[in-house]
Amino acid sequence: MTIRFAAPPSACRTRMSPRNARAACGVPANDNAAGARSLRRAREGKPQAGAMPRDVMLHAALHHFARHGLAAARSAHTQAVAAFAAGRQEEYQWWREICRALDRRMAGDLDARIGSAG
Repeated sequence: MTIRFAAPPSACRTRMSPRNARAACGVPANDNAAGARSLRRAREGKPQAGAMPRDVMLHAALHHFARHGLAAARSAHTQAVAAFAAGRQEEYQWWREICRALDRRMAGDLDARIGSAG
């Protein structure tokens, strides 16, 4: 595939007028304010009105990924195992679903491991 470069007629001038350039680079919109509220509710365990439980779990998984990076699935796996060992079933299911959202294979291994232990 060829790449074509179209240089401006003059190195000192752009193809757009300054007014058009300012209009093209307008102020960005804050389109994630609602997402921040639903994340806060997900952390508190309160689903957003009308939100699907899967959406809440996805937001929680993405938040966990933002905090732990590429080790997020392993961290969720470790949290799930610790919760299961402590007998906290609801917390175990929460971390298992976060692990499943981040790494389906690791969550399958977790299910197999817990299934054989329980």
